[in-house]
Amino acid sequence: MKGIILHGGHGTRLRPLTHTGPKQLLPIANKPMSQYCIESIKEAGITDIAIIIGGLGSNKVKEYYGNGENFDVNITYIEQDEPRGIAHAIRLCKEFVNNEKFLVFLGDNIIQKSITDSVENFNKSDYDATVLLCEVDNPSRFGIADVKNEKIVKITEKPKKPTSNLAVTGIYLLTPLIFEVIDNLKPSWRNELEITDALDNLLKQNDNIGYETITDYWKDTGTPEDILNANRQVLEHLCGAEDDNPNAEAIIDRTSIVEMTYIDGGLPLRRPCIIGKNCKIDESALIGPNVSIGDNTIISSGVSIENSIIMSDCKIDGGLHIKDSIISANCHLHGNNKDKTKKVFLLGEGTIISL
Repeated sequence: MKGIILHGGHGTRLRPLTHTGPKQLLPIANKPMSQYCIESIKEAGITDIAIIIGGLGSNKVKEYYGNGENFDVNITYIEQDEPRGIAHAIRLCKEFVNNEKFLVFLGDNIIQKSITDSVENFNKSDYDATVLLCEVDNPSRFGIADVKNEKIVKITEKPKKPTSNLAVTGIYLLTPLIFEVIDNLKPSWRNELEITDALDNLLKQNDNIGYETITDYWKDTGTPEDILNANRQVLEHLCGAEDDNPNAEAIIDRTSIVEMTYIDGGLPLRRPCIIGKNCKIDESALIGPNVSIGDNTIISSGVSIENSIIMSDCKIDGGLHIKDSIISANCHLHGNNKDKTKKVFLLGEGTIISL
């Protein structure tokens, strides 16, 4: 069985974070979100993976993942010249799939549940496709499946008046039959070949699509709020949930601190949080909960950070109080020590701010 990760798109809702690279390389708990996809696919026993790339930052994807050997997989890169829809990207993989069943994973999807059982079930089944569904509060944002008597009866892309709250997640188990369906697909109003249209046509053709429901955490990280939510969920999974009255011993045990980080004085961390390598954090700083700090970052005295992602090679000083923020790599923020209000930032790479 082969695996496919879609790593293209412009990430317009995440600008300025995506001005210098693809959204799938944005870190969740100090790890690119698409790396979670690779690890999930590998855990399911699939080691031949195609990554669909295109647009800004494609070279960054190749530089990070290489041929896959550092991740114990074999990676093939397939170029999509411009965003033409998920179904179009899948169609580019026909030769790579080579008549095998295959798994498609959108590179900006974060799940906590293992997909191993889903892959094994699909391999044993005679389904033409299996989709993973998840209940959502805002179904009009997603492709939606209508299910009756434990069977999918219709799949609709972003319906204005949803008749179900079961979202089609970015995880699809498919057979090569889907390529024939895509070849006969017409572009949507967005001028894209929609995977939901392809699946609905396949359903009408053979009525042979299965589904499984994700009851654990699933998030399509399309907005800054989604990314911060995913960061919190992953940190809680890694470190445990926040303590109301944490003591130092509990924080030390349950906070993920990578080796070689220098804490100046005490340990000013409130879990869950994760600190990268070669960081320097002043003892008077307050870090956490729900904070990720990348490598080589300096946090000076009087700074407080909560519910935020600070990427690598940043410097924050001047007593800034930061919350609900995403700060890209190589940023320098200098605050006003007299200003105690909490600030919210969404900053692209290399930003310099002095307040």
